[in-house]
Amino acid sequence: MAPLEGTASADVDRPIDAVWAVVQDVAAWPQWQRSLGALRALEHDRDGRLSVCEMTLDAGVAQLTMRLSCAYEPPARLSFRRQSGDLASLEGAWLLADAGDGRTRATYELAVDPGGILRFLLNEARTRRLREILVDVRPGELKARAEG
Repeated sequence: MAPLEGTASADVDRPIDAVWAVVQDVAAWPQWQRSLGALRALEHDRDGRLSVCEMTLDAGVAQLTMRLSCAYEPPARLSFRRQSGDLASLEGAWLLADAGDGRTRATYELAVDPGGILRFLLNEARTRRLREILVDVRPGELKARAEG
């Protein structure tokens, strides 16, 4: 079990294909996910989607840099995983489901092991705050972007 893991969901008043268009545009994530900083594309898949990138993350206690790989299962799942960087591990996913009537249920999952000294610094209060910053707000951010 990772020291920080969680799931959060929101109903988005847009069809699944419209929400998928926002989720699968990984290069634009820093425009609507507040804790993300710079993102640099490193590789693209045969469909032209970002498959490997380097990004910074403001975790409140530290600025972290990591290399992520992304895997796409349109229009229902986009998963990402840390390849290298400041954290011991990071895995996450966006899960989308048609909720009927032109709506989409968007779920965000994240599991993080900061490793090293960062793991030592995580007490219960800091872990709760990081979950708020890194997990709980994500579906609302997606909803705002997709419904924009």
